[in-house]
Amino acid sequence: MPLSNLLDPKYLLETFSYVGLGGILFAETGLLLGFFLPGDSLLITAGLFAANGDLNLGVLLAVSIVAAFVGNMSGYLIGRKFGPLVFQRVSFLKPEYVVQAREYFAQHGNQTLILSRFIPVIRTIVPTLAGTVHLDFRLFMVYNAIGAVLWGGGVTLAGFLLGKVIPKEVLDKYILLIIGVVLVASFIPVLLELRKRRRA
Repeated sequence: MPLSNLLDPKYLLETFSYVGLGGILFAETGLLLGFFLPGDSLLITAGLFAANGDLNLGVLLAVSIVAAFVGNMSGYLIGRKFGPLVFQRVSFLKPEYVVQAREYFAQHGNQTLILSRFIPVIRTIVPTLAGTVHLDFRLFMVYNAIGAVLWGGGVTLAGFLLGKVIPKEVLDKYILLIIGVVLVASFIPVLLELRKRRRA
């Protein structure tokens, strides 16, 4: 499959439906190589499809939440078992991140596990970092569940409500523009953090 298709939420949902949604969410949150996948825009688009009557909202919510939960759990277990090896082999991860992560989780672990869900790339790295520094598994699972519901369920519902507000003919015409705006907006926190680090 061409890479462009993997990055096209509309194509993924029209072609692979619920299976495509679950697979992409799992890969993005549970496999480090899935950091480039379109999680936010896929959830929004799924919600828009449900508002349009093309997909079932209840099934979407269940698939999104479960895939997000299992994906993060997978990332945690990979980090716990293969953490040092992962940080040696994956080029964009640096060994010093482990030390920084251990200190950060000690101070802000709970909120990090939830807030990172809403930031592209970061949501892919955080579960593996949590496993690498051996964050308490029970604590991780509690906040993993909360984050999965807020992100997987919340963003999907936001797309659904947006689809109910916007007339169908407008939605059909501007769906790619809406997805593009969501995608750009989701990267704003990453850009702000990078700017902050450069100034520091």
